Amino acid sequence: MTIKYTFFSKLDLKKTKNIGLFCDENFKILSLEKLGFLNQNLITNLIKNNISPKKEILTINVSDKQNLILIKLKKNQKSVDNEKIGALFYDYINSNSIIDLTFVDNNFLNKKLDQIFIEEFLHGIQLKSYEFKKYKSKKEIKDFKINFFSNNKKIKFDNSKKFESLLSGINFTKELVSEPGNILHPDEYAKRLSTLRKDGLKVTVLDEKKLKKLGMNSLLGVGQGSIRGSYLVCLEWNGAKNNSKPLAFVGKGVCFDTGGISLKPAKFMEDMTYDMAGSAVVVGLMKNLALRKAKINAVGVVGLVENMPSGNAQRPGDIVKSYSGKTIEILNTDAEGRLVLADALTYTEKKYKPKFIIDLATLTGAIIVSLGSEYAGLFSNDDKLANQLYEAGLKVEEKVWRMPLNKNYDKLINSKNADMQNINYQGGAGSTTAAQFLQRFILNKTPWAHLDIAGMAFSKYNGALNSWGATGFGVRLLNKLIEDNYE
Repeated sequence: MTIKYTFFSKLDLKKTKNIGLFCDENFKILSLEKLGFLNQNLITNLIKNNISPKKEILTINVSDKQNLILIKLKKNQKSVDNEKIGALFYDYINSNSIIDLTFVDNNFLNKKLDQIFIEEFLHGIQLKSYEFKKYKSKKEIKDFKINFFSNNKKIKFDNSKKFESLLSGINFTKELVSEPGNILHPDEYAKRLSTLRKDGLKVTVLDEKKLKKLGMNSLLGVGQGSIRGSYLVCLEWNGAKNNSKPLAFVGKGVCFDTGGISLKPAKFMEDMTYDMAGSAVVVGLMKNLALRKAKINAVGVVGLVENMPSGNAQRPGDIVKSYSGKTIEILNTDAEGRLVLADALTYTEKKYKPKFIIDLATLTGAIIVSLGSEYAGLFSNDDKLANQLYEAGLKVEEKVWRMPLNKNYDKLINSKNADMQNINYQGGAGSTTAAQFLQRFILNKTPWAHLDIAGMAFSKYNGALNSWGATGFGVRLLNKLIEDNYE
């Protein structure tokens, strides 16, 4: 959907079909002066007859040719509430096939808050309106026009660049996650990331030849059964005026995960196109930081592979030597994401010496058993970083819940044949042992957090700020973390 908005200080409301008004929690309209051509008592009575405490949006049919659409706002709404009411409004206009609506400034909001509220409200509409229909043979193009009628001629969107950049990053993430595996394989993915140079990012692509020379056998082992290449791609943004340590973000980019020789069941395997969502979040975040000219230094590192069964595929029982020098016994080739991240984490820490490292991955089904689709799992070796992520998540409605790490879990991934094994078959705690595995590749005590987003990256039902499909979860969370703590 294309959303256009215009401001008017003069408008003939008598000829306007759909008029929008913001109201309080009881649908009380503070001022109807601009609607003087309508019968005030009639409107008040119509509202009373149609009011329902469960409704957030109320439609009043004033006549055959005109509707009043009332949107309820709570007291002391936060930014995310403004965005959520915008998303809810999008659902309303979409389900009612409304293509043109004029909001009237009825003095409900404090003048100082008007512009911020409108920007956040529109941002919510745009977040919810994303749909991936690239491969539909018949594309329905929708245009929705919003007018704002106000005497305030000085309205200016001071934050428009910020919201546009964030939306661009989120939508890029959603697009990457939504692409099918036959299109977005590692070779194509690496090419698309190279195009981000135009946004101001430094892009370095390490192919198989370079990875072999570096000794990234943990990552390479995952992809060796595929006819496609394996890559490590580094995206750098240098927006700080000094040479401060960068903030580092690492993402799992398994473009399609069959499970390898430890083959997954056929049912729902098609969902494994989004097993690269962690990498897509990192990419979307870096694009956003570059577009909005964030005043920080940041690096995004993504490992891109395809996990396929073939005569050359990695076998259960294989032992590989990681970039860190530590050896790993592969007990299950479907526990592959941690193998990709292992080399990526050590490389990021060693090369960039960052202030912190946050990795994201659709890593375990166990985290969905624990937290469902309401929270991402958070594991960290640093209380400060963990608390910052938790607080940022609450502010943007991308919530995380801290899960335990403890040396007592190490015995579940210790191997008799190598330094460690890639999966725990006894003792449960699947998400924690996966995170415990990753922590072994943070060699220099760098503050680190792991976000298991397996339950959050893709939704089969509508969320508050996203429609069915790729959610883009993580871009807003990490952007807020940076805004509040590091800029």
